[in-house]
Amino acid sequence: METIEQKPPFPPFTLETALQKVQMAEDAWNSKNPERNALAYTTDTEWRNRDKFINGRDEVIAFLKGKWEKEIDYKLKKELWAFQDNRIAVRFEYEYQNENGQWFRAYGNENWEFNENGLMQKRFASINDLCINENERKL
Repeated sequence: METIEQKPPFPPFTLETALQKVQMAEDAWNSKNPERNALAYTTDTEWRNRDKFINGRDEVIAFLKGKWEKEIDYKLKKELWAFQDNRIAVRFEYEYQNENGQWFRAYGNENWEFNENGLMQKRFASINDLCINENERKL
């Protein structure tokens, strides 16, 4: 017997459930656990992250492992921007340092599309990095 994967809350989203979905995503990414994060996405999820195109959970896991190996002391904050039906848009910022100790703040927007079971099937992220001094950190 096949089990249907589900990740509540489910679309169509209300303000309350969209805010909940955004907070869940923020918490998951701040855990820096690629396997945990991958469970929020469909098995055939499609991503664009900067200049990378990622397809499926295995590629999501590999991408996130590499990301958090390079982005040391990663800390993220997401904010709901808009929502309708099965889509959510967020703005975000995160801070990290590279292997040389240089701090960065990344700013961006993500557009998310969910299936009826609450799993994210599409994620499109546009991101810009800004070099900052450690004393300029906000997160």
